[in-house]
Order: sequence, then structure tokens, then C-alpha cells
Amino acid sequence: MQNKILVIGAAFVDVIIEVPQLPSPGEDVTGDFQKNQVGGSAFNVYGALNYAEATTDLLAPVGRGPYADIVTKTMQQRQFPILLQDDIADNGWDISLVEPSGERSFITMQGIDQLWKSEWFDSLDFQSYQYFYISGYETEQKESLTVILNQLRTRRPDSYIVFDVSPRVQYMTPETIDSFLHSGVIIHGNEDEIKYLSSYSTVEDQLQDIYSKTNSPVIVTLGNRGAGIYDQNGFRIIAGEEVKAFDTIGAGDTHCGGILAGLQRGLSIDGAVKLGNQLSALVIVQRGGSL
Repeated sequence: MQNKILVIGAAFVDVIIEVPQLPSPGEDVTGDFQKNQVGGSAFNVYGALNYAEATTDLLAPVGRGPYADIVTKTMQQRQFPILLQDDIADNGWDISLVEPSGERSFITMQGIDQLWKSEWFDSLDFQSYQYFYISGYETEQKESLTVILNQLRTRRPDSYIVFDVSPRVQYMTPETIDSFLHSGVIIHGNEDEIKYLSSYSTVEDQLQDIYSKTNSPVIVTLGNRGAGIYDQNGFRIIAGEEVKAFDTIGAGDTHCGGILAGLQRGLSIDGAVKLGNQLSALVIVQRGGSL
């Protein structure tokens, strides 16, 4: 059987603005516009997988409108195949506010990525995929999430879903969270995101609690400390790369893409997380969230 990776999600346009700090309520700060660039969790994950020469497909809808035009041009320039086009809406976009530390905050305007249809999957052979990536950004609209989850139920028994929790986890319903806490789902997120999936107070206990429900590796990114893993061998930390962050946009996405690439190569989960650490270190020293 093939062990391809299917990346499900969005190609967004990031409007990058550097700010001295995020404004407080009522405050006015001066921003420095940098550029428009194509991002989105799925696009960034696919970029990491493409960089790692993984066998993967990107199922990210490209709509109709000014932001869709930017997405189309970028994907053509990077020779990323466009598998899905529909003129029902424009692509989404966001304002990415980047502080001097490299930390980023987003204001997001949703687009076609929140309008999933079952027929968008018709051209795919689900039996050829061993790994399926989806992020929390694709869980916000109940109708779209239902479409995606119904499709994922047709995956083959030995396949895995990699669920990248995303900052939107705080807005997820308990039912949405529960839909991913089951066997065959690898959970990936940072410390702030993971805590919404467990009632325990420490990271190690949270990961152990999640693992008790998924029986699959649980991974938490820990900034410059690296990443933590919990699986049948317990908890451990895989040390990160020592680099100075320039721009953290796409760091978590790239980390997740590196893990997927490592798993496809047949690496152990520790080796796959190490590869994720290496790729995320590459993306944070450049401008732009995709390798």
C-alpha cells in the first residue's frame, strides 16, 4: 500500500505588518507593512513536506477573487499543484502582526476554506493515504467539519489523522474536541493549545491524559526547549535547535510537517519530532512561514 500524506486545509494570504508591540485597548501603534505572502496552516505544512521531499497532496480550495489570485500565482510559481478550485468565494486572509521578538498575532478574515463540500474529495483515492493532516482552523464551521470528518471515516484502518490543534482550540465545542480524541489520531500543539484538551495542570499529565484516549503519540512544542512527546514509552523532551528567531510565523505548521515527513520515511516518533525541530528552526530564521 502507498503511504502518501493528504494535507487538508487552507491557503491564506498573510498581510505582514511589523509592530513595536501589540496595541492595548484604545492605543494606536505605527506598523511597518512588509508584504503579502501566502500562508495558512495547510499551505505551510505542505511547504515543509515539499522541502523534505515527502510524497504528499495539498487539498486546499482556491476560490475566486483578489486573494485567490494571489494564492494561484504563488502556487504556480512554487509549482504546487492546484487540486481544488471553486468560484463560490474568495480565499481567506489575515493581518499578521509581528513583534520585535518574532512573536506573531493574527486577525483573520475567513474565506472559501470554511465552505467545504463532500464533492471536493471525489477525485481522491483515500486508500492511497496513510496520514491525513487537519488543523483546528478547519473545525470552526460545524457543516464543514462534518463534511471533512465524514470523509476521514472512509480512510483505511492503518492510517493516522494528525490533528494540529491551533490557537482556535479555545473556541471549539467539547463535541468538536471529543471528535479527535480517539484511537488513530496524533495530537500536535503548543503548551497554550494542549491545555484545552485536558483538565490536568502540568504538561506531562495533560499529554498522558490525552494519550489515554488516543493511544497515539501526543506532541507539544516547547519553544526553544524543543518538543515533548508522550506515548507508550512515557514522556520525554526532544531538544530543539539553538537559533535566534527572526519570525515565528509558520513555526508550528512547519514542525508538524517535519513530523509527518519523518513518519513517512519510517523514522521513530522521536526521530520524526527531531526532524520537525530542525525544519521549524529553518523557518523561524527567515521571513515567511513556509519553507
